[in-house]
Amino acid sequence: MRRTNAEGPNLVLLLGDYVIHGSLGGHFVPPETVASLLGDLRAPLGVFAVLGNHDYAMNGPRVRGALRAAGITVLEDESVRVGGGNGPGADAPFWLTGVSDFLRAPHDLLGALATVTDDAPVLLFTHNPDLFPEVPPRVSLTLAGHTHGGQVRLPFLGRPVVPSMYGQRFAAGHVLEEKRHLYVATGLGTSIVPVRFLVPPEIVILELHPLVKGRRPPVS
Repeated sequence: MRRTNAEGPNLVLLLGDYVIHGSLGGHFVPPETVASLLGDLRAPLGVFAVLGNHDYAMNGPRVRGALRAAGITVLEDESVRVGGGNGPGADAPFWLTGVSDFLRAPHDLLGALATVTDDAPVLLFTHNPDLFPEVPPRVSLTLAGHTHGGQVRLPFLGRPVVPSMYGQRFAAGHVLEEKRHLYVATGLGTSIVPVRFLVPPEIVILELHPLVKGRRPPVS
């Protein structure tokens, strides 16, 4: 939390899986404990979250309630307009759309986007990148997690296991398909086996730029 706050982010997005059960050598940490730590995050445009498959499997309402009690806004298949006032981001308002988990929740993408009422850019975040093929070009950038980058990446062989129906396609990092942008964060933790190899945990800092001559610039 301290390292994230030290970067001075305008906006913080949390991509899900705040609890886990069944990790070798690990132990269960209650969502209330995790949420109390995440509640220390600070950003002028807010701290927002979506839930992951492990959160829904454990107790979605409990995890959601813990995050909200810590002052974090949880978006599930809904959009909110960010910026456009007198504070930070006033010169670049945009829509923030949170879509619930692809595996464990309704993930009503169209319903979430239906509340977007103007032509300001849309930044969409969700837990599982397998939603990306359904995301329309109207969305400027999609952010996701879930894969942990496979946790293991072998030289010359790649990632033996990626928890995605698309295999390596959405494993990690910046993906560009048909002028649509996706960034898949590898996250901080592990799942099932507490091992990472050549897939270091990461806090992702994205710097976004406005459209230039009708084209979306690269994500840096």
